[in-house]
Parts: sequence; structure tokens; C-alpha cells
Amino acid sequence: MTNASGPIEPLGRPGRPVLDRLAFERLTVAHRRELKLHCYRMMGSLNEADDLVQETFLKAWRARSQFDGRGSARGWLYSIATNSCLNAIKARSSARRILEQPERPPSEGGATGGPTAELAWLEPYPDAELPDIADDRPGPEARYEAHEAVRLAFVAAIQLLPPRQRAALLLCDVLGWSAIEAAQLLGGSTASINSALQRARATLGEHPQGRTPQRSRPSADEGLLLERYMLAWQADNLDGLVDLLREDAVYHMPPWREWYHGRPAIGAFLGSVWGNFAGYRAVAVGANSQPAVGVYALGRQDSIWRPHSLHVIEPADGKIASLTIYVPPLGPTLFAPFGLPPEPGPP
Repeated sequence: MTNASGPIEPLGRPGRPVLDRLAFERLTVAHRRELKLHCYRMMGSLNEADDLVQETFLKAWRARSQFDGRGSARGWLYSIATNSCLNAIKARSSARRILEQPERPPSEGGATGGPTAELAWLEPYPDAELPDIADDRPGPEARYEAHEAVRLAFVAAIQLLPPRQRAALLLCDVLGWSAIEAAQLLGGSTASINSALQRARATLGEHPQGRTPQRSRPSADEGLLLERYMLAWQADNLDGLVDLLREDAVYHMPPWREWYHGRPAIGAFLGSVWGNFAGYRAVAVGANSQPAVGVYALGRQDSIWRPHSLHVIEPADGKIASLTIYVPPLGPTLFAPFGLPPEPGPP
């Protein structure tokens, strides 16, 4: 027996013992990755997602006697996780994480503001932590494909939504729950959920990155684009790198405030910082179901290779439409979560 939120998995029934520790561990293994991804979408933070999925399982273990087995175990866990996220958002200083400051125009020339620790920056998500998207079948109400609903631009766009609207959209348009099921989880009426969905969809419709995407699956061209991108860094070929950008490309570099729009502006900025290091090495990773690269930089003074930045690429028509480079001090902290070593291997 199933519902839109997944197969019904009886944990316990009236008059029967609740699940034991071994059964509960099997449940956590089965759902950990998808719940962590859900928490990441809600929060925009890999670290917070880790903490909240742990909190979800702790709460579920303590409340296991309250689950009677007549619903979906998956839905029960999503209910705990979603409410944990909503409570966490209420408790923190910012309800959303950003890739760029609202209303800040694109920059021109060099970056002078320095890293900004007081802003909450959207973090990337390692592909190694994703559930098996090939087997991820959302319910019939879903509007977004599984591959597209993890894109960095999509996660950035849904951060624009108030928390309850964000939760409703993720449950219904990403996971494919019905409005009735979402109302049972979030509280309120089905009409209130439908109203929240309409407002959320209207907000995303005003932002290109939040509209229903057209790209469905990674293509072979993306692999070639990634290879050319890595070679440009390693060969000290700035012109070759800029040539990979679309004319209207966008470039962000958290935790710096500055961002750039258009190939000439991006090329001019990269040219102003390109010579800061004696060389670069690039290692391919995956982030948000997009091509990504970890770049190590060779110090000019000490000739030591160090983690420098994590690059997330948004391809379009064989070119780079958007480039997000997480630079120091944030960038190096992302290497360990992405399984990248503290120094590169031999070339």
C-alpha cells in the first residue's frame, strides 16, 4: 500500500511492540539521504542539513511509540524533518541564505569589499550525498524533475520564499505530495496550502532561476565543457576560460558581495586576480547535480599547494551560463565535505 509520500512501512501497531533499535536503524539508512537533501533545500546549508537530519532521527526515536503504523513511515519522518527546519529557521537571524545581496547591482572592475561573514551564504551540496536520483520517483503532483530540484540556482530561488511557502512548495512541487497531505503536515486547511503554493509559484515565476526548468539530464557536452574548464585553469589560460562563458553569463563568488554579469565584466575581474598565485590544479567533483571543480592554488612565496575554491558550473548550450566560485575563506572549508584532500595529488 502506498500514498504520494511513499510506501507504507508499518513500524508498530496498537497492541504490538514498537520497532526495536535494529529496525529503526534500517529505517534511518533507507531515508537518511533524501531527508538530508530535504533539510538542505529548506535551509540552504549543508552543515545545518547534517544537524537537522540527526535531530529528526533523534526525535523520531523518542516518539516511535506514537507512530501506529497506519501511515507512511517516510511521511512521518518528513513531517518531523520539515517542522524541525521551520523551527530552526525561526531561531536563526536570517530566514534565508543568498548567492547575492538583494537589490545589489552587478559589479564592475576589481573586488574591494572583502569577504562578508555577517551574511548567510547559500552552500553547495555534494553529489555524493544525493539520494539515487535515477530511482527517485516523486508523486504525481510534482512540477520539478529530481535533477532540476537540486540545482544551485533553484535552491537559491526557493530561499526567496517565506519558510511556510518554501515547505509547501517542496512538499508538493518537488516531492509530489497532495495539498491534503501537506496540510496534514504543516497544519491549516487544504485551501491555505493551495494559496501558499500559488504565492510561491508566482514569486518563483518572477525569477528566471526559479521557473520550471527545461534541462533534464546531464549531457556528454557538459563533460567536455568541464574538461575544457579544468584545462584552462591548469594551463594558465585565462582567455580560454573566458571563451567558455556565454555572453550573458553570471558570476558569483561567496563570501564576497561582488557579483558580475556578462563575459566582458567577468573576464576583466578574473584578469585582475588571475596572477595572485603561481599555478592552479583542478579536481572534478559534483555539486547540486551540476559539473563542479575543486581548485588548488600554488603560493608564490612558499610554493605550497592549498585548497582555494570550489566552482559550481551551470551549463547551457555548450557554454557556461552561470559560474559560482566559493572563494576563501569559505571555499577551502568545503573541500572536506566534498571528499577533496587537503592537497592535490601529482599532476
